[in-house]
Amino acid sequence: MWNKQKLSLFNGALFKKVTQLIENYIEQGVLIAGERLPSERNLAKDLQVNRSTIVHALDSLTERGILVRKQGCGTFVNEQKWGLQAYSTINWRLPANFYHHRQNVYHQKVTQVRQQMDHICDLANGDLPTNMIPKLILPNITSHEMVAYEKKSDMLQLGLPSLKQQIAHYMKKQFAMVVDTEQILITSGTQQSLFLITQGLLKPGDAIGIESPSYFYSLPLFQAAGLRLYGIECDEEGITLESLQKVTLERQIKWLFLNPIFQNPIGCVMSNQRKKQVLAFCRKQCIGIVEDDAYSGLAFDEKTNILPIKKFDVSNQVVYLGSLSKYIGRNIRIGWMIAPSEIIEKLANIRHHIDSGLSILPQLLAEEYLSHHYQTHQKWLRQQLQNKANQLMDWLDDYFNGDVIYRVPTGGFHLYAHLPVNNAAQELTILNQLLSKHIIVSQGTDFGDKVGSIRLSYGHFEKNLL
Repeated sequence: MWNKQKLSLFNGALFKKVTQLIENYIEQGVLIAGERLPSERNLAKDLQVNRSTIVHALDSLTERGILVRKQGCGTFVNEQKWGLQAYSTINWRLPANFYHHRQNVYHQKVTQVRQQMDHICDLANGDLPTNMIPKLILPNITSHEMVAYEKKSDMLQLGLPSLKQQIAHYMKKQFAMVVDTEQILITSGTQQSLFLITQGLLKPGDAIGIESPSYFYSLPLFQAAGLRLYGIECDEEGITLESLQKVTLERQIKWLFLNPIFQNPIGCVMSNQRKKQVLAFCRKQCIGIVEDDAYSGLAFDEKTNILPIKKFDVSNQVVYLGSLSKYIGRNIRIGWMIAPSEIIEKLANIRHHIDSGLSILPQLLAEEYLSHHYQTHQKWLRQQLQNKANQLMDWLDDYFNGDVIYRVPTGGFHLYAHLPVNNAAQELTILNQLLSKHIIVSQGTDFGDKVGSIRLSYGHFEKNLL
């Protein structure tokens, strides 16, 4: 495995060849997450290079977070992504350590169950169940008109003007926010918005802060852009000022990515006071904020605070991301970004050079939903999700005899629970027991959390499947 002949496969200085060899072994799965590397002395001997060359290579990989040094124990392949910087890759050829935390025994069994079983209770599925998706009918429009729209795609880089008007109306109705349509960019969902931000507003090596735990942690696109992730601790109101101050003191955070309303996975809602405090702190530190608002229309109690951070933004430091995927299904990929017009135009140009714009059909369906359906459908959807959340909590209390700890959901899609376990082996035992009953959950480690936490998406809870 470790010999000088392997180094001849790579180019560059000798320490870079050693670096590339180790990265290649990780990418190919020869070295797996958490595995201990040979000692510096043994590596130098096997590869027939100076020990200083080995130290240089290991230091480089450790600084990027790919390896972890443990004093008195040795050097290990990093099991997590916190602080890790991968080189930006134009062809999205990602190092294997992006996925190692997902390629455990449990995930392999989940894949098998999904492929082999027709009736499963898939509480790891965070998408809207098909029976909750509204039936949308396109307005009267001919195929010729559709083609005409598509031909104008170059002129509609920011999105269909009539849809942007509906979004501006939606923001005013929901949050009493006045939004200029020139500050709205229609996207094919939050994922595209995030990709454009990483390409247009950030550069490789930049540090970004995210909630810990967070669904952002599970997305490979940040490391594909060569960015470093740093976790900000949360309480019942979202990220804490103390943790934010500590991380920004230690790291030069450029942007903060937040999901403040029914945060995924823990479900917390940031208070207005906390939003203002975070906003003020970031303004002083010149930190931009990307706000992902996927669930604000799904509050079980109308008194719940669902105002976005953008509502309090007077300095244009917040980029707001909205989406309809949690209301009309992920297949109609429509979202929107609200930011200063110069940023909107810059990101629209990047997208235009990548994929030449948006399809007109999903925009028309989104416009139909916002024009005629969203109020009645979201009211019905909130009721359905609250009923399922209550059923799930009753089942959890019964199945675990009250030994599982969880936050009572006040809206959104997810319930975050903590199992009565002390280590990974105990957690796997419980997950396998659930899997034997065809119940699938998401592990907290998928979101950068410690062992023992699980996320359950109650939209897919079905008592008759248990």
